Amino acid sequence: MRIVIAGGHGQIALRLERLLSARGDEVAGIVRKPEQAGDLLAAGAEPVVCDLESASVDDVAKHLEGADAAVFAAGAGPGSGAARKETVDRGASVLFADAAERAGVRRFLTVSAMGAGREPAPGTDPVFAAYLRAKGAADDDLRAREALDWTVLRPGRLTDDPGTGLVRLAEHTGRDEVTRDDVAAVLAALLDEPRTAGRTLELLGGSTPVTEAVRAIAESG
Repeated sequence: MRIVIAGGHGQIALRLERLLSARGDEVAGIVRKPEQAGDLLAAGAEPVVCDLESASVDDVAKHLEGADAAVFAAGAGPGSGAARKETVDRGASVLFADAAERAGVRRFLTVSAMGAGREPAPGTDPVFAAYLRAKGAADDDLRAREALDWTVLRPGRLTDDPGTGLVRLAEHTGRDEVTRDDVAAVLAALLDEPRTAGRTLELLGGSTPVTEAVRAIAESG
């Protein structure tokens, strides 16, 4: 399977690239800076330099040609302002989905955020509120697309603790934390399970092995 990952230098993306490469998949990661290429090569992924804030749909579609799946794991990141939440967390997601459609790539996963799709509570930090709104708008755009077999994954609070391989995956989970390792493992499992298309799922650390959690979601249909 060939998978193209937007935001290929992100913490979850690098973990996912290692997992996919180790199991024999062909992986490409889209990055903004040429100096990030070495980290992708070390993870077993092909680096593709392309700035999703300035590229055209045709530019990005060329990088998706021949892919079996696309994963949007890009984000403006900490320290960025509200404007870049709009241009990256929403705008780049829309662009990447448009490009996937143009390239004929149906399977599309996106890493969203817990709380996206709901109006932020009063008193929420303005930049974080902008982030949640941008993620929610990107999810809404994706879920309206009939040409894509999309799955939206909304992890809880992310940690760098070692993954446990045990998760809670459901349409509604409540709030807690999850390791980046386990998010990557769930993404890899979702790529193998087409019956999870059309689902918006929340993810936390839990007590169910990743493959069982994904299978249960697929069978709940």
